[in-house]
Amino acid sequence: MLFRESAASVAARTLEGSLALLLIENFRHKHSHQPGGSEVRSWERSLPALANALVEAGLGDVEVMVEYGLPLTSKRADAILAGVRPTTGEPSYVVVELKQWSEAHPEEEDPLLCRIDAYPHPVLNPIEQVRGYCEYLLSFNGAVERTPEAVAGVAYLHNATEFGVGSLRTVPETLHGRMYTGDERGAFLDFLRSRLAPKPGAEAADVLLQGKVRPSKQLMSVAAAEVREREQFVLLDEQRLAYELVMSAVRKAQRANHKQVIVVTGGPGSGKSVIAMQLLGELYRRGVPALHATGSQSFTKTMRKVAGARKPEVQKLFKYFNSFMEAEPNDLDVLICDEAHRLRITSANRYTKAALRTGKPQVSELIDAARVPVFLLDQHQVVRPGEMGTEEQIRQAAAAHGLECTVVDLDSQFRCGGSDAYVRWVADLLGLEGETPTLWEPDGKVELRVADSPQELEDFLVARRDEGYGARMSAGYCWRWTTKITPDMQALPADVVIGDWARPWNVYGDRSVLGAPPAPLWATDKAGFGQVGCVYTAQGFEYDWSGVIMGPDLVWRTDRWVVDRAASKDPSFTKATPDAHIDLLVRNTYKVLLTRGMVGTIIYSTDPETREKLRSLIPPA
Repeated sequence: MLFRESAASVAARTLEGSLALLLIENFRHKHSHQPGGSEVRSWERSLPALANALVEAGLGDVEVMVEYGLPLTSKRADAILAGVRPTTGEPSYVVVELKQWSEAHPEEEDPLLCRIDAYPHPVLNPIEQVRGYCEYLLSFNGAVERTPEAVAGVAYLHNATEFGVGSLRTVPETLHGRMYTGDERGAFLDFLRSRLAPKPGAEAADVLLQGKVRPSKQLMSVAAAEVREREQFVLLDEQRLAYELVMSAVRKAQRANHKQVIVVTGGPGSGKSVIAMQLLGELYRRGVPALHATGSQSFTKTMRKVAGARKPEVQKLFKYFNSFMEAEPNDLDVLICDEAHRLRITSANRYTKAALRTGKPQVSELIDAARVPVFLLDQHQVVRPGEMGTEEQIRQAAAAHGLECTVVDLDSQFRCGGSDAYVRWVADLLGLEGETPTLWEPDGKVELRVADSPQELEDFLVARRDEGYGARMSAGYCWRWTTKITPDMQALPADVVIGDWARPWNVYGDRSVLGAPPAPLWATDKAGFGQVGCVYTAQGFEYDWSGVIMGPDLVWRTDRWVVDRAASKDPSFTKATPDAHIDLLVRNTYKVLLTRGMVGTIIYSTDPETREKLRSLIPPA
């Protein structure tokens, strides 16, 4: 939340011209970057319209929480109004989505999406957008989870007329999602009066802000129900937009000979795999021919085990990218390509039959296989030579096929406590976007610590595990891996050796060994604690607390990072891999490892100078 005051105070600040300046300063302090121009314009134009409406309705004492951050995500509601119900005196909340639009129309045959002139692609209907915010708040804030009637949602399009946007009401309006326009200002005031009494709302705001945050639903823990039974996750904004775009493309494909490529981009924890599971589940329940594919053995095998438990036909929904070399064109309605940053240049390998060694790009095989190929990716997670999945490469492949390509960018953050500031800090730390390391400013969403030894790191994680949290240790690929376990071994080989501290890598292969889970289940099986995971077993997964060991392959020297390719023991790095490519892959590896934790991360570097640099950037807890 950027700011909270009574509606009368907000209105007074708008009159004196200080509100937007205050919000800009608060935003910069909270997020470590400047707000976007559209956000500033909304503060300058839309917040005054809301504050003036509240004052005119006699609700000047109602508390206004501006840019309220939804729990465990970086998504923010424009405003939440806090007060008491006129009829019961109980806390009452109105979630408000403000739009400056003057005209908007529903997308053809899909009213959950709409078109406005300012955007080239459809956006989510604001009625559905605010309804999603309400449902999400009810799911994760303990103050309201048992009283859904205490929360209402409204989109206020203060510049619009009924003529300009009335057709958006083809989406049903409910308590949690409704819309008012500028020429319905009187009805909007009546609605506010029906939900909020002319009494102070500061106490109700305190109750909401102090509400216990329920744990987020981790993908693997609800995957089975998601695919087989019903929706478990609430999709917000661009997530819902991506979902609806795919479902709309499916309807077009079924009705006519229509083919469309959809790309969904987003950083770690932005909800790409959640979208994939919701799509797969809905299509599966409808009987629509659809498959899920990845280039990750760990992810695919885990999904087969978790989502397909006791149901073999569900297990068959999960494939690999190289499974489509002989697929019939458009045999599927939908192919969901998750973790598409792990696409290979071709599907052929040393075991491929000579007849199939055509040199055809893997991305082309996947596009050919379905009427609606969907690619979900984060190009900063390419960690292995030969991986090539980027938005631009998929756009070019679609163009080569003469196909329309729609891109949805997920700018929200769900992993790492919903802290977009932390994900940006990691990118700056590693220099992935041209920036330099910056001081970490705690934002209350995610914890960050530095350990002085691997034992301190492990002890800290053990303490968190004893408190009921999930925890894992992972490391850069800087120690040789004993891949063969012989019958005479009493314990897993302790390959990761740092001084007098030694621990095993996660099990190599698909079988449980000596009580430790197979590699694909290291991140999700409780028995995975105590082994050190590598990037290939951690990628795509999440856990509450993440301990990351930075090895000698990436060290800080004076004023810059230095990548030492000789320190890497990753067998996928060969003499033919250029230094510049290895430099990027090593940095991407640590980005993946540093963004697995949903509650917090603790870091240890084997290099003293690097530890000192990390200490200078991360304040003591």
